[in-house]
Amino acid sequence: MKSFSESYKQAGVDITAGYESVELIKKHVARTKIPGVISGIGGFGGLFAPDFKDMEEPILISGTDGVGTKIKLAFLLDKHDTIGIDAVAMCVNDVICCGAKPLFFLDYIAIGKNYPEKVASIVEGIAEGCVQSECALVGGETAEHPGLMPVDEYDVAGFCVGMVDKPKMIDGSKLCEGDVLIGLTSSGVHSNGFSLVRKVFGIDENTINNTYPELDKPLGETLLTPTKLYVKPIFALLKEVDIKAISHITGGGFYENIPRMLKDGLTAKVKKENIPVLPIFNVIQRVGNIPERDMFNTFNMGVGMVVAVDKNDVEKSLEILRANGEDAVVLGEVVKGDEGVIIEE
Repeated sequence: MKSFSESYKQAGVDITAGYESVELIKKHVARTKIPGVISGIGGFGGLFAPDFKDMEEPILISGTDGVGTKIKLAFLLDKHDTIGIDAVAMCVNDVICCGAKPLFFLDYIAIGKNYPEKVASIVEGIAEGCVQSECALVGGETAEHPGLMPVDEYDVAGFCVGMVDKPKMIDGSKLCEGDVLIGLTSSGVHSNGFSLVRKVFGIDENTINNTYPELDKPLGETLLTPTKLYVKPIFALLKEVDIKAISHITGGGFYENIPRMLKDGLTAKVKKENIPVLPIFNVIQRVGNIPERDMFNTFNMGVGMVVAVDKNDVEKSLEILRANGEDAVVLGEVVKGDEGVIIEE
């Protein structure tokens, strides 16, 4: 007998819509299948068989995150096929800071009302993020929440699991004075600081499509640009260079995140003129009249990832990163001190 509950539907939850969503997302999930996946969606758990054969001491590393209030822009623009990329990126970009290769991802979508086509669009983005990260989407959950959130709203979160051989784990312990900091450019604001962004622009249906001379697209479209995924360029670099430390520049910007890659007694000295600040950040600072210190303590400012390498590996590293599509730049160097980060003129 086909599952159906008229009483539950009258309470606001249509379980048949859930089944329709599953059918619509199967083609997207199928794109993410990699060696190790041993189950399809629809079971009570996602099954994955990791390959340990070339590892001395395999370590599993996990990361979880959501998209934050950036999701409000997706509602206003009625565009839902990229927000899932953000959800994946915020997790996998953290995991790779340890040198871990992402293996699989699971999502959680809480939605006011299950519109199958909208859910499928969200999952399409999640699958695209997984494809770009070379990890599998092995499962997830869509929970209909009538009365808890408006019918046209939702929230997306997820988590990923990666693996690294312990002797190859990146923990910053090899970092030393004289090492060079290389920045990998961001695609925009990514998925951090949007409470401030929304306050600065007063973002609503009347302002979402505002234009600014510095931007080549309307404001909303610029801000909704998905978070860049760094898995492929980082692992291309790891194959040939000993990366000593990695920092994902997320909420808290330079001042909060770069110190997380440093060991005691070391400071990151960054030359401000080397930072490839994107136009959107200039607009945010100007319109919001935000102090420069706050900008660097909230946003990525055009740099989504920072890696530290030996000074003798700098040119090779830049060559590899650029060959893999990254506009990599030398930001500065590691020096003695306990200041965390120094951004100098």
